[in-house]
Amino acid sequence: MNPVRSLARASGASPKDLGGATSYGMNKNQSKNLHRISRHKRIRAKIKGTAKVPRVSIFKSSRHIFAQFIDDTKGKTVLSSKVVSSVKSKIKGTKTEKAAGIGKILAEKAKEAGIKEAVFDRGGFKYHGRVKAFVEALRQGGLKI
Repeated sequence: MNPVRSLARASGASPKDLGGATSYGMNKNQSKNLHRISRHKRIRAKIKGTAKVPRVSIFKSSRHIFAQFIDDTKGKTVLSSKVVSSVKSKIKGTKTEKAAGIGKILAEKAKEAGIKEAVFDRGGFKYHGRVKAFVEALRQGGLKI
């Protein structure tokens, strides 16, 4: 008899006993991230940034939000949220309010860099909450998205 099957038939068998296997083969967070990445690939197939109209790419972790203005024709980052990292730590409030604050600051930096218009890449995330607050702050800052 197969030893893995005999473990699975045991009354107190857990996924660890089976070598970490679950019914899906991965945990919930890995699966959610894979679905987000596949959504991002679909979005990226349709969106291209240029020097005049760069792509605003966004990534959010559980704590932070990162954004870049990217020229896809050259493969260069024109502007990133690292520029505002010193100011980023001083912004107070909820994560959504912080995202909006970063959006306003990046909009000002983009204006200084001569960027008036951009294409938004939501990175596979829902257009909701922090992502929505960030984009609305960019629009309020004078960028056409």
